[in-house]
Amino acid sequence: MKNYKSLLAGIVAMAMVSGYVAPNGINRIAMADEKKTEVPKSLSFKMNTLEGESVDLGKYAGKVVVFVNVASKCGYTKQYAGLEKLYKTHKDKGLVIVGVPCNQFGAQEAGTNKEIRTFCTSNYDVTFDMLGKVDVKSGSACDLYKYLTAQETSPLGKGDVKWNFEKFVLDRKGNIVGRFASSVAPESKEFVSLIESALAK
Repeated sequence: MKNYKSLLAGIVAMAMVSGYVAPNGINRIAMADEKKTEVPKSLSFKMNTLEGESVDLGKYAGKVVVFVNVASKCGYTKQYAGLEKLYKTHKDKGLVIVGVPCNQFGAQEAGTNKEIRTFCTSNYDVTFDMLGKVDVKSGSACDLYKYLTAQETSPLGKGDVKWNFEKFVLDRKGNIVGRFASSVAPESKEFVSLIESALAK
């Protein structure tokens, strides 16, 4: 019994020296994991990818995230190119762009998820994340967009998404720091400046 206690004390001492256990008995790795799993409300939702796989948006915690509702047959569809360029330019700094297909505006995203993937890849070489098609406005909005549109934002305020390619920008803490109309291009100075400012923090 005495030898067992000595062995146990030795193991604890080694763990303390190596940093796994603090002197007060708190497991530092457990603390780090707990801190890492803190997810803001804006990213506390689970959705599906275009391939039908479940995705926890909490994986984007700590990143600058742009949610944009997209469509394949819209006058703004060419913004895919600008979004992809912006993503490639800043992804190594922590930028994430998430396309959210929606068919609620002029029925301009009527295709299947597979057809949407093919369209984005073949026409715009999209490599940023794409979710499966959902509703983003009114009573049928998915939980993510119910939350996003209920927040007071600028330059657009809270309320329903008006059209395809509206853009919500979240900072690294999950705060919505910008909401931009469809007409604001991904290359626009105001949009890029906000992205770069958020990435610098």
